[in-house]
Amino acid sequence: MNPADLPRQFSAPTAPAADALLAAVRAVAQGPLLQQVDAIDRQGHYPKAILQELAAAGAMSAHLDAPHGSGDFFLAIQAMAEAAKVCGATGFMMWCQAVCGLYLQQSGNPALMGEVLTRHVAGVGMGGTALSNPMKSYAQIESLLLKATKVEGGYLVNGTLPWISNLQADHYCGAIAAVPENSTEVMFLLRCNAPGMELVECPTFSAMEGTGTYALRLKDYFVGQDDIIADPAKPTIARIRAAFVMLQCGIAVGIIQGAIESMWAVEAQLGHVNQYLEDRPDTLQAELNALVARVQTMAQTPFDSSTEFFIDVLDARAHGAELCLRATQSALMHQGARGYLMSSDVQRRVREAHFVAIVTPAIKHLRKEIARLSAEEMPA
Repeated sequence: MNPADLPRQFSAPTAPAADALLAAVRAVAQGPLLQQVDAIDRQGHYPKAILQELAAAGAMSAHLDAPHGSGDFFLAIQAMAEAAKVCGATGFMMWCQAVCGLYLQQSGNPALMGEVLTRHVAGVGMGGTALSNPMKSYAQIESLLLKATKVEGGYLVNGTLPWISNLQADHYCGAIAAVPENSTEVMFLLRCNAPGMELVECPTFSAMEGTGTYALRLKDYFVGQDDIIADPAKPTIARIRAAFVMLQCGIAVGIIQGAIESMWAVEAQLGHVNQYLEDRPDTLQAELNALVARVQTMAQTPFDSSTEFFIDVLDARAHGAELCLRATQSALMHQGARGYLMSSDVQRRVREAHFVAIVTPAIKHLRKEIARLSAEEMPA
């Protein structure tokens, strides 16, 4: 089969404004991002200027409601995929920024929905998400690591969180702390430059060294009412959990598409022997296209709070992670020795795929939640 006859683009038909946004993201991805990807991957360069350029284009706010976005979750996923095709770490940071914006807009707190959100959407303010531990806690995998005590005007929070991404000294993230005195949790905007907050350097990461990832150490960190996202936190988490997970699909889609294109790149030279490999680019592309179509349908109702819908989202996210592993591994086999060079984007994508498979929710976390929720849905 002629590769030119096969669908090579994961994007679906879009309106002119969406096309313009994706074209802007593609220009950044294929231009300055492509030039910096080795520095991001191997030197730990944090691409702040690129992220701000992507934010200015609307790439991390398309999913937000007007006036800050068009409420188009699928467009946000497409934009993330365009960047992740070139650099998985950048796609991941786009997700961090995107979900942090979601927290701000869904907070119902005027102090967060005004200037803070406006600056965030523009890329002037930047942030991430410290919800890995809470998501694992809600799935009964581990306990909440942050503890909050009620005081006059807010809370004092103590504890340590490992590995929170898209952070610098002037950034922030959404976080959740247990409130033991009333057995609830409070969700809040955690500011990296506030008293009682310390950023701690992490060990060197594989494929994620340029993601601005730190451990957070909180000592009597004060959370005032202006920084409360949700109190109690669980109703808000129940509303946004599917959107939180669904947006991550953009990272996997981009990495998979990049892997497929690297297979086609050597088809003329190596197709005569690569034809004997499993997971050929045409079959992988068909599987990816089907997954993208599935995500596009789900993206129309991102705040569906039903258990059945959440199971579908978890399953799509797991499929994306598993396909990511298969596609990048196959790309390495297709490229052969040239794909094993440290300068090769092929071996980098293998490492990026490992991250997609283990970042919260990891494949094992996804499977555990699907099993638990499915059991609850079964009639007695």
